[in-house]
Amino acid sequence: MWIIDNLEHALRVWNERLAELWGLLMQSPETFRGGAVWNVMVNIHGAVRAIGLALLVLFFVVGVMKNMGSFAELKRPEVALKVFIRFALARAAVTYGLELMLALMSIAQGLISTIMSSSGVGTASPTVLPTEIINAIEDIGFFESIPLWAVTLLGGLFITVLSFIMILSVYGRFFKIYLYTAIAPVPLSAFAGEPSQNVGKSFIKSYCAVCLEGAIIVLACVIFSVFASTPPVVDTSVAPITQVWSYVGELIFNMLILVGTVKMADRVVRELMGL
Repeated sequence: MWIIDNLEHALRVWNERLAELWGLLMQSPETFRGGAVWNVMVNIHGAVRAIGLALLVLFFVVGVMKNMGSFAELKRPEVALKVFIRFALARAAVTYGLELMLALMSIAQGLISTIMSSSGVGTASPTVLPTEIINAIEDIGFFESIPLWAVTLLGGLFITVLSFIMILSVYGRFFKIYLYTAIAPVPLSAFAGEPSQNVGKSFIKSYCAVCLEGAIIVLACVIFSVFASTPPVVDTSVAPITQVWSYVGELIFNMLILVGTVKMADRVVRELMGL
C-alpha cells in the first residue's frame, strides 16, 4: 500500500542520512571528499602565511610601543629576553600553525573514536516500521485510509526534512574547520603583541570547540541508537489511525531530540569551554 511505501521511504532516507553522518564522524577533514578540499585549504593557508608574518611584525611593534614607556627599557636583559621569546613563539605559531591544528584535530578524532568504542555502538541503528503498524494499515478500507494518508504524508515530509537538517549540520562542521585552517595565520599572528594576544587565544579556543563538536554529535547519535533499538510501543487495541498517529508522533519526537542536539552541539561545546 502506498501509505506504507510513503513511511518506509521517509525512514529509508532517514537511515541513509544517519549512516552518512556516522561515517562522516569517523573521517578527518584531510580525507573528506578524497582530500581535494583539504588540499585547496592547505594551499590557501600557505599563501595567507605570508600575510600572517607581515602582521606578526606589526602586532609586535604595536605591542612593544604600547607596553614600553621608552625604548630604553629594551636595554634591560630580562625585558629584551621576554620580548624576544614572545616574538619567537608567535612566529612559530604562524609558521607551524597547520601542524598545531592537525594535532588538535587528531586529539578530537581520538576522543570520538574512544566514545564510539566505549559505547559499544559501532554503527547507527536503523529505524524500521513495526509489523503492527504495517498490519493495521493493510487491514483498513479506502475511505479510512484518507486520514492516514494525510498523517503519513506530513510525517514522512517532516522526517525527510529533519534528516537533511541533521546532515547539513555535520557538513557545516567540516566547512568551519576548512575556514579556520585557511585563515589561521592571520589570528595566530596576534600572539606577537600583548594587547592583541586575546585574538589568538580566542581563535585557538574556537577551533578546539569546532573540533569537539564531533564528540557531542557522536554522543547524540549513541543516545538515539539506544532509542531506536527500542521503538515506540504500538497499542493494537486502538483504531489504526490512532496507532499510526501515536507511532509517527513519538518517532518524530525522538528524531527531534537527535537533530536538536546535533544543531546545538556548537553551543554546548562553547558553554563547556566558556566561550
